Amino acid sequence: MTHLRKDADACSLLDADHRAVKKLFKAYESLVGSRARDAAGQRLDLARQICQELTVHAAIEEEIFYPALREALKDTAPLAEAEVEHGSVKELIAQLEALDQADEAFDALVKVLGEYVDHHVKEERNQIFPAARAARRLDLLALRDELQARKDQLMGVTAD
Repeated sequence: MTHLRKDADACSLLDADHRAVKKLFKAYESLVGSRARDAAGQRLDLARQICQELTVHAAIEEEIFYPALREALKDTAPLAEAEVEHGSVKELIAQLEALDQADEAFDALVKVLGEYVDHHVKEERNQIFPAARAARRLDLLALRDELQARKDQLMGVTAD
């Protein structure tokens, strides 16, 4: 579960996801070329974790965040672009999930996935999040709670 400040909004929650997955990509990259016996297995595990995190993140954006923004914003072109980027990310995830060994081609897919995600994150941080925070008709705190609840549900997190 992502831990946020009490005053964190929906954008903060999504950006915390971005930072968490970036760490996973860096951990993966540090294992590429490793001669350790279990490096390939660790890369497979990390790639699966990256795929799960991105799948859940995309789902909560598509189900909750983007529809709320579409109602609140005049300029929705960045949302359409973000949704196209999600499609490309999903295709790469499907290709990764179809492979069962971390070889050179697998590493290349993870690298390209990371590049797509970096590009998407920059656009969200520079265009979508500022627009969301400027929108008067959007309750980003309530939206954060809705996003977190759905994320927990998709990740199989149960309330204590």
